[in-house]
Amino acid sequence: MSALHSTSAAEPVGSYAHARRAGNLLFLAGIGPRQRGSKDIPGVVLAGDGSVASYDIAAQVHSCFANVKLILDQAGSSWDRIIDVTVFVTDMKRDFATVNRLWGEYFANPATQPCRTTVEIKSLPQAGNAPINFEVKVVATVG
Repeated sequence: MSALHSTSAAEPVGSYAHARRAGNLLFLAGIGPRQRGSKDIPGVVLAGDGSVASYDIAAQVHSCFANVKLILDQAGSSWDRIIDVTVFVTDMKRDFATVNRLWGEYFANPATQPCRTTVEIKSLPQAGNAPINFEVKVVATVG
């Protein structure tokens, strides 16, 4: 088994690898929307006191999936080799329709659509200057 520390995806917010390979399976850590080298969360607007005034879930989904693609590419896998995804959102009622629509755009080919579980949770880590509202846990094949 080997660990992967991506040189292009956003840095982890803790002491863990971006992914770990076991045989022909690649297990990605929870991947969020922050971009490498930045403390900003895409789509988040902060109020003057530093609290979150608003957020754009679509911006977070796009950025998160960009990070996933970077990690898959570096590991020798690809988007069409994703087999299972756990999606974490902080507001199912507000964001599920947007997440579901974007999911359909990213995984349009029925032959390569992964399994998906979507879970609403109270909060996700503060991964920069604000908490995030979207994160994924991905399993893909390699080789």
